[in-house]
Amino acid sequence: MLNRTWCFSRSGLFAAALLTLASATPATADETCSSPYLARIEGQEEFVYVWTLGEEGLGDGSDKLVTIDVKPGSPTYGKVIHTHSLGSRNEAHHGGFTDDRRQLWLSGLESSRIFIYDVHTDPAKPKFVKSIDDLVEKSGGALGPHGVYALPGRVLIPCLSNAQDKTGRTALVEYTNDAQYITTHWIPSPRDMRGVENAELADGYGYDARVLPRKNVLLTTSFTGLDNYMTAFPKVAADPEAMKRFGGTMVQWDFHTRQPKKVFAVPGAPLEIRWAWGEKHNYAFTATALTSKIWLFYEDEKGNWQAKEVAHVGDPKGGVIPVDISLSADDKTLFVDSFADGTCRAYDVSNPHHPMLIHENQIGRQLNMVSQSWDGKRLYFSSSLLAKWDKEGTANEQFVKGFTWDGRQLTKKFELDFTELKLGRPHHMLFGSTKVGN
Repeated sequence: MLNRTWCFSRSGLFAAALLTLASATPATADETCSSPYLARIEGQEEFVYVWTLGEEGLGDGSDKLVTIDVKPGSPTYGKVIHTHSLGSRNEAHHGGFTDDRRQLWLSGLESSRIFIYDVHTDPAKPKFVKSIDDLVEKSGGALGPHGVYALPGRVLIPCLSNAQDKTGRTALVEYTNDAQYITTHWIPSPRDMRGVENAELADGYGYDARVLPRKNVLLTTSFTGLDNYMTAFPKVAADPEAMKRFGGTMVQWDFHTRQPKKVFAVPGAPLEIRWAWGEKHNYAFTATALTSKIWLFYEDEKGNWQAKEVAHVGDPKGGVIPVDISLSADDKTLFVDSFADGTCRAYDVSNPHHPMLIHENQIGRQLNMVSQSWDGKRLYFSSSLLAKWDKEGTANEQFVKGFTWDGRQLTKKFELDFTELKLGRPHHMLFGSTKVGN
């Protein structure tokens, strides 16, 4: 039986990783961007779970959880070994495990439903358990659950929108691991500033939510509401009023009390948050999609938290639109996926204040998510951003690709064409294994 002693701090995780790397035991693995409260898998990841959007006219057209075998030496390495179709489309997007790693929760941005799978009984064949269909009602109007983040005995669900006007004003919602609603935390907005510092910046938008427990800091980023993300992107881009409805802030929260403390101006829709793992590394990275920048959120010498731009990724008008990012477990390498040019860029972030570009690789014609193994040797990429924002025609490649990383370059190991396999549009990827820490 899994033990909650795995709910230890990031510093404990980092120390454990170093000890393991220094021993003769099998290489430590897991996804580097996972919650510090999550039970970690032991040894190399065996499965990649892919939360996949259904596409009308392709296969059964429904959202699916797809399982890929990535065990070294397996006769089905790099192949799909299991799928489960929901029989509906919900704009499949992100998900996450409960802290004991027994359940995988997957969210639907359009339907606001959350789907729960048992990944403990048979990790190779996740079993659908139940869905949460009343998040909007229970939360008091939060809409568009974006992801699921493990906390001790519960999950934190950052949302993207609200039921009243379907703009980006939104909230964080908490559930117990057995799917009981706990509470809702609305993000500071012009109509409810909640007493935060820099209240004049508050826009109410949400996207990602991540915790640095030893500093008692919860950090959130901001994107856009359902009125934009369920509209075709060319139409959004051509509408000046719609383009004003994107977030441009990060919010620092007191993690223990869940009270927002300070709003930071980070223009251009800051998306994923990646906290450093080092026990003295008090910083996190994010990337802004619309301005194509890497930002650093850090604690200064006086103990105050700051946010500043540290690198320019490229010209967003030329397709360099940063989406997902992944920070290596040793905090030295940051991988930045760019959607429209399909390129992954690797930065040396040994000095987090001065990232240095060290590698570029065009993964496909479009690119969204990246998941990285704990030892930094394997990266997995997927293609879909949003059903109505993906490219069209022959440029609408839909894939999952596995690569190795040797510190200098990416080398492709396998590729799965999700269109040819009639599966849909692959989005979020999470790791699974039969071996989980105890």
